[in-house]
Amino acid sequence: MCVFIYNGKERHLHNPHFPKRETTGRCTAMGPFRSSVFILILHLLEGALSNSLIQLNNNGYEGIVIAIDPNVPEDETLIQQIKDMVTQASPYLFEATGKRFYFKNVAILIPETWKTKADYVRPKLETYKNADVLVAESTPPDGDEPYTEHIGKCGDKGERIHLTPNFLAGKKLKEYGPQGRAFVHEWAHLRWGVFDEYNNDEKFYLSNGRIQAVRCSVGITGKTEVNKCQGGSCYTKRCTFNKATGLYEKGCEFIPHSQQTEKASIMFAQHVDSVVEFCTEQNHNKEAPNMQNTKCNLRSTWEVIRDSEDFKKTTPTTTQPPNPTFSLLQIGQRIVCLVLDKSGSMATGNRLNRLNQAGQLFLLQIIELRSWVGMVTFDSAAHVQSELIQINSGSDRDTLTKRLPTAASGGTSICSGLRSAFTVIKKKYPTDGSEIVLLTDGEDNTISGCFNEVKQSGAIIHTVALGPSAARELEELSTMTGGLRTYASDQVQNNGLIDAFGALSSGNGVVSQRSIQLESKGSTLQNSQWMNGTVIVDSTVGKDTLFLVTWTTQPPQILLWDPSGQKQDGFVVDKNTKMAFLQIPGIAKVGTWKYSLQASSQTLTLTVTSRASSATLPPITVTSKMNKDTGKFPSPMIVYANIRQGASPILRASVTALIESENGKTVTLELLDNGAGADAAKDDGVYSRYFTTYDTNGRYSVKVRALGGVNAVRQRAIPQQSGVMYIPGWIENDEIQWNPPRPEIEDDVQRKQVCFSRTSSGGSFVASGVPNAPIPDLFPPCQITDLKAEIHGHSLINLTWTAPGDDYDHGTAHKYIIRISTSILDLRDKFNESLQVNTTALIPKEANSEEVFLFKPENITFENGTDLFIAIQAVDKADLKSEISNIARVSLFIPPQTPPETPSPDETSAPCPNISINSTIPGIHILKIMWKWIGELQLSIG
Repeated sequence: MCVFIYNGKERHLHNPHFPKRETTGRCTAMGPFRSSVFILILHLLEGALSNSLIQLNNNGYEGIVIAIDPNVPEDETLIQQIKDMVTQASPYLFEATGKRFYFKNVAILIPETWKTKADYVRPKLETYKNADVLVAESTPPDGDEPYTEHIGKCGDKGERIHLTPNFLAGKKLKEYGPQGRAFVHEWAHLRWGVFDEYNNDEKFYLSNGRIQAVRCSVGITGKTEVNKCQGGSCYTKRCTFNKATGLYEKGCEFIPHSQQTEKASIMFAQHVDSVVEFCTEQNHNKEAPNMQNTKCNLRSTWEVIRDSEDFKKTTPTTTQPPNPTFSLLQIGQRIVCLVLDKSGSMATGNRLNRLNQAGQLFLLQIIELRSWVGMVTFDSAAHVQSELIQINSGSDRDTLTKRLPTAASGGTSICSGLRSAFTVIKKKYPTDGSEIVLLTDGEDNTISGCFNEVKQSGAIIHTVALGPSAARELEELSTMTGGLRTYASDQVQNNGLIDAFGALSSGNGVVSQRSIQLESKGSTLQNSQWMNGTVIVDSTVGKDTLFLVTWTTQPPQILLWDPSGQKQDGFVVDKNTKMAFLQIPGIAKVGTWKYSLQASSQTLTLTVTSRASSATLPPITVTSKMNKDTGKFPSPMIVYANIRQGASPILRASVTALIESENGKTVTLELLDNGAGADAAKDDGVYSRYFTTYDTNGRYSVKVRALGGVNAVRQRAIPQQSGVMYIPGWIENDEIQWNPPRPEIEDDVQRKQVCFSRTSSGGSFVASGVPNAPIPDLFPPCQITDLKAEIHGHSLINLTWTAPGDDYDHGTAHKYIIRISTSILDLRDKFNESLQVNTTALIPKEANSEEVFLFKPENITFENGTDLFIAIQAVDKADLKSEISNIARVSLFIPPQTPPETPSPDETSAPCPNISINSTIPGIHILKIMWKWIGELQLSIG
């Protein structure tokens, strides 16, 4: 399996925080009331793609978290630079949105390694993992482009803004413009899900036979020039006209004039002084081949913003907003209290023993050194098993493992357990920023009684729902505090409970300190069967490597060999807990470790965890999540896996998601990074896929497996999907002042072997509205988002796209409908009335295959200078239709024929209609003058 690594900017996915909500009333009855509470909780959670702490209060954004990466060297001026940027951005945002939005307050998260100060306070729910903006050193060193992770569709919120210290210090003013204006550009990506209105790969296009720069609005004027550099010297020349395509040759740049009157658009060139607005439907350039048009169906950025929830719940204000306020928060030691259910239901299905196995993994391996850990168990009342103990050695870990519950009885009172945990923490520290790991398998209709206490505590609550009967309101605790939410079924072979606890590494520590899961597997064996397999320990991990084996009845035979073939002995066997583990001393050998487990009539699981081999070599990580916390049939869910090595996305990995329902049914999905279907961008290291295979209502767990092979390292950053435009130069006194060329991807690729294996918990989600079997087919094919068109010769059009499926990106569509028009808006708004192409011979391929279709336009005028627009709709066997694809365009350009050059000085004519040629001028010179004239005529812009 081939995997590629591109040295790009780091774009961590994060586990989001919550928007504040009113608490639900206390539950006082079971039965039908419990069902209504479940429906209420689904309503509260529905659509929670990004539960950031950000709230919109009286037109002002509150709760913005800007985190300084722990690897950034201490520099107090950076804090002031962040303040200056936001302060400058706020009035610009206010005016740009018609006096509707501004920045009200911001929390700046300061690394634990920086010196403490009196005005630094401990965070509450703010964490690095959940930060809205990350300030980190650039990789490579000259990659200071501000950008936003945006893995969703048009209108979906982004994940995180990325800035560098160099950018904040003003060292990149010439390249990206004022920091405050750039921040507003990125804020529009993050908050409203709009896209860029420039295109680094296609800077010009033909419109009615005339070259236009990709820009919005078309009222932006400028020059077109080429800056050629060779041997340390540079010179400027006019852009060369390509006679074959009708466009400029590569290297041509559009440089806006410094003096403009046009006010739009911020998503094109916010650095231009006159630009103070977003493009609207009145001035939006719908023909420009940019991401905004491709992703948002030709809608302007202001139309998308106007459709946002922010816009719908605000009105413009005439009051000038105050300057933003800032709070300085410094990360401290990790404080965790385990709150574990030991009620009577935990005695069934081997649950209590599985809790012990997972708890031991967390205490022995997952929780980081110098963390503080306490433990509370609960049934109908709470019991303190351990006050806070700091993890400084293996003996501290052993002490805590001995406090895990061994007997189960009684009822279930979750609030009692939470209140007791708050008390345990308060004996040493405030509860602000502390973490509670809450596991329960039982029903409890009184959870809402402590919602207010949970909110006021400032603690982050991670929830683990065990089995199908765990309280339905449980997820609200993690949602309101920004914690992880996981679900583990009673299917032991799926290893769900150990995966849930394995996902609880720190959201604030540096990545080299976090536990990384290399393998998680299980199997039910009969008649002395073997469970054989391999685990890859790559060079980026190997420290604190642990092999953990669990069983359900009798200890199995365990065989393990390192990459050199040496058998590994020394497993510590705990027959009471039915587990055995081996910790590899030092750094585990790089390579393929082989294991063989033998047993009869029981279920075994194998879990392997490790840590980074070096503080300076970033480990390969896999972060997975769903697009929403809840899925309402027949709306599909999307599963994402972000695979990186530090700042470099990992490409061409083999990635699968295992999604298990409460019924115990597991669906396996291959995740893809192909820029089609659910995947927003090709080759960005984010692998995606639609999930439509609902089989019941209730909870679903998500686990992702990733395997790798060969990688290729590029020395430059990959192109970013959403970020501020690099300014090629500016005009002063009618002369262009050039910036250094934008760092480009280098063509030379170094290939090396980088094999790895990873597993990652993607948390859980809750499904509702799923009908009883047989489940009807209500899923159409997914939208085609990568349609491209090229002209072959002067009459044929070649189309390429990625095939959708029968159900979104699964299966095979039934047929395609292709329509064309010379009006881009008619094709979008009147697709069914546009001219249909004959597709009788076009048989759809399986989803995610490449489709190619060649056709000749008929019954439409297609001549020199014609712009033709094409779109596709897929139809499934149930006659369900996809959304109309992105609109592709071709512009027919037929260059005038050039006569062959001859030595005769008397040749005085050339084919050039409507142009009178002086017969005394040699023909070839006439043509050169003519081409220059045509270039000046056609290539004038603005």
